[in-house]
Amino acid sequence: MTVDEMSMSNKEPLLELKGVSKVFNKEGKDFLALENVDLSVEEGEFVCILGPTGCGKSVTLQIVAGLIEQTAGSVILDGKEEHGPGPHKGMVFQEYALLPWRNVLENVEIGLELKHVPRRERRSIAKEQLATVGLEGTEHQQVHEISVGMRQRVAIARALANKPKILLMDEPFEALDALTKEEMQIQILKVWEKTGTTILFVTHDVDEAIFLSDRICVMDINPGRLKKVLVNHLPRPRHDCMSRTDKEFNEMRDEIIALYSSLKDEELDLII
Repeated sequence: MTVDEMSMSNKEPLLELKGVSKVFNKEGKDFLALENVDLSVEEGEFVCILGPTGCGKSVTLQIVAGLIEQTAGSVILDGKEEHGPGPHKGMVFQEYALLPWRNVLENVEIGLELKHVPRRERRSIAKEQLATVGLEGTEHQQVHEISVGMRQRVAIARALANKPKILLMDEPFEALDALTKEEMQIQILKVWEKTGTTILFVTHDVDEAIFLSDRICVMDINPGRLKKVLVNHLPRPRHDCMSRTDKEFNEMRDEIIALYSSLKDEELDLII
């Protein structure tokens, strides 16, 4: 699948991966984790990378984030080839990694402090982002005083505080219980609709990918590569009018599961 085939319009993509491959060396032997990935993401788009463990979805996200370097290919963000991390790329992990000795507001301010933003300005920005994720009034609470779902929202607010060009999310809701996970999925859609931030979201939960995305990049395994890119035509706003039992939702779900029908059970850890 080429970048052109995966584009939803004629606009220049915000993010492009061109021929990206990654080889790891394990105990003196090369392991091809990712092979020749072409991917484009448009500004304001919500794209999910979906696949089982070992398919290279998190490796792809880490390469985009600049946390690891690709072996071959290029990553282009906003017209410039990317090497290394930066505040223009917000990252939200499964582990929210908040500092327990700081209160909620101070945790959101961390990136702004590193950029030497004046105290009054960074406080204002941090409060604004906490309001964006629905956490007004929690500014002075300690991390241990808020729920796990609220902590993940603080992590999202922290990432948004730097006004990133793209928000990269690596299975951020995986550790949450089912009800909290669904609440967080709705919350991130509200944040996305409010801010217009471009989101690249990694998951192995089929329903989550369908519920959230504009497009789903379905990954193959051994080696990791793009198997198919699906355009999600389900109407928005989904948190207001959409049921996960709708016919269209389940048709897309069946299509995705069929793509993995050839994999052995031990290779397939998708949530289906």
